[in-house]
Amino acid sequence: MEVTVSRKNLVFNPDPSRVIARFLFTGEQRALSTIRSILEMSENEALLTLNQTLRDYSMRHRNISRIFEKHFNKIADLITSLGKNPDEIDYSKKILIGSYFTMEYSIESAAFFNPSIVEHPDQTEIKPGSKRVIISFRATGEGHISSIVFRTGILDKSNNLTVESIGDMLEEAEHIRRHVYDKESFAHKLEEMQEIHSLIPPALILNKLPEKFTYGELRQCIDESRKSVHLTSDKEYLFNQLTWLASSHYELQFSLDTNISERVIFPVSANEKNGIEDARFVKFTDDDNKTIYYATYTAYDGATILPKLLETEDFYHFKVRPLHGEIAQNKGMALFPRKINGKYAMLCRLDGFNNYIAYSDNITLWRKADILQQPQYPWELIQIGNCGSPIETEEGWLVITHGVGPMREYALGAALFDIDNPEKEIGRSKTPLLIPNTEEREGYVPNVVYSCGSMTHNDELIIPYAMSDYASTYASVNLKDLISELKNSY
Repeated sequence: MEVTVSRKNLVFNPDPSRVIARFLFTGEQRALSTIRSILEMSENEALLTLNQTLRDYSMRHRNISRIFEKHFNKIADLITSLGKNPDEIDYSKKILIGSYFTMEYSIESAAFFNPSIVEHPDQTEIKPGSKRVIISFRATGEGHISSIVFRTGILDKSNNLTVESIGDMLEEAEHIRRHVYDKESFAHKLEEMQEIHSLIPPALILNKLPEKFTYGELRQCIDESRKSVHLTSDKEYLFNQLTWLASSHYELQFSLDTNISERVIFPVSANEKNGIEDARFVKFTDDDNKTIYYATYTAYDGATILPKLLETEDFYHFKVRPLHGEIAQNKGMALFPRKINGKYAMLCRLDGFNNYIAYSDNITLWRKADILQQPQYPWELIQIGNCGSPIETEEGWLVITHGVGPMREYALGAALFDIDNPEKEIGRSKTPLLIPNTEEREGYVPNVVYSCGSMTHNDELIIPYAMSDYASTYASVNLKDLISELKNSY
């Protein structure tokens, strides 16, 4: 493609000093032994140990004593089993016990990659021609567990990005489970899950629940059914599947005194315990002209993936829901920034090989998709997929694509689709827009450039992208030149 791509010098590298305080549990017997030892400490010994811990860690975490108390409450049942009343334990010993069940986790020690970029909801106090943006990243640490983190910055009139101050005290959100489930749609999602058809019917549990039920009601029903003397391995598997699916609905609330760079969306449900992967954020405008930020991402539990939808208006409060339907089974779903002809629209890749497009009246229910693109050129013969949500331009829907070619090299391309009928392709890259250069080839996964979402600003396309699944940077492309080249390709 004869279009100039301007790579920028700014690099987002993984930083092992970025840590959160996680709950640590090493097994019941070791936990009981630890608790007994702390309870047997003298008051002075306990206070000295606690003061040393607070001195070392209070500057690394916001309100570390509150975190210790939260982790103490997680093992309160073990204290009860020792014949002690948790409420009667001295506060200092409570906090000390909690510290032994806490560990630091470096969220981005391994990689900081697969970024997406959207316009910030706050555009105050910036210069004319500038725009404040939010960039999301997939941060990966020990055990290859991925989470979503953010940076903010300001693009100036020349599209140079200045990253705003980064906070030092990372924090997970409060995990809130208050979703009300619809029995019919819940049952449909169960049917879509692999292996469920070989088990006893989910009606064993669902028939005992009202048409609308809460997570607590489901857990109570499961707990009562577990008491059955006829409990079988099939039943236990079903109970785990029900809990696994129900836990995928939740809300997150961050403290108002956190900087956005300190907010970490870390896996909180069983279906994403091995990672939250490749969030594709988009600024969505609904029928009432209201702005909502959505992100589609992949939850991974080590064996099964589950496409999910993240929703926020302010990046403080997030709602999380699974995506349902026959086509919501694979990675790489990307939502259009508005409805098309009265329906939600989504790019997806059902088979890991081709690009598809789907429409729906319900943003979480996706049943049918039509093929949109197939690998055509040498640089994309292994597979083609999207690199984020389509971008609306005067000439059509601009989609950044990724293609995989010889030596499993990932490259970025572009395609243009009719604005009223996005199923109609009106332009496409014959050659890559961006391929790994010498500096970008080395990393956790060599020979890969990849993006999860771009945007336009001041007549240029801004593409944040990852370099070999290790670090991230960005590039800009003249929008008029790109679209002209795409249209001339047909």
